[in-house]
Amino acid sequence: MLKRLMALSSVSPKKGSWISRRLVSFRHAGRGLWLLVASQWNFRIHLFAAAVAIGLAAFFRFALFEWLILVVTIAIVLVAEAINTALERTNDLHQPGLDPIARDAKDLAAAAVLLSAIAALVTGTILFVPRLWHLLAPGS
Repeated sequence: MLKRLMALSSVSPKKGSWISRRLVSFRHAGRGLWLLVASQWNFRIHLFAAAVAIGLAAFFRFALFEWLILVVTIAIVLVAEAINTALERTNDLHQPGLDPIARDAKDLAAAAVLLSAIAALVTGTILFVPRLWHLLAPGS
C-alpha cells in the first residue's frame, strides 16, 4: 500500500486551471499526511496524545483561549514531526551512508521535535493538572 501511495504524485502542477492545480496540491498534502500516519510510529503516538488532550479539554469544558493554546501546541508538535520526517527522508535520499553532517542534521531535526514535545508536556501540565487534581483529590 505504501508503494501505491508513493506512486500517486504523477500530475504536473503546471497543467490545468488554478483550481485543478490547488486540488492537486491538496491531494499531495493529503498523501503526505497519510504517509506520516502510515509510516511514522512517533507521529501516531503524537496523534494519540493529541486525541487524549482534546478529549480531556472537552470533558473539562475549556474556555476559548485554552482551546487556542491547546490546538496551537498540538499543531507545533505535529508539524515538527512532519518536518523531521521530511528532512530524514531527503537526507537518506541524498546521503544514504553514515555521513557525520547528515547525522547532525537528523539529530537537530529530532531535537526540534523533542523540544516541541517537552513544551507541549509543560503546556498540558499547566492546562490539565489543576483540573485533574480537583477532580481526583480526596475530599473534593
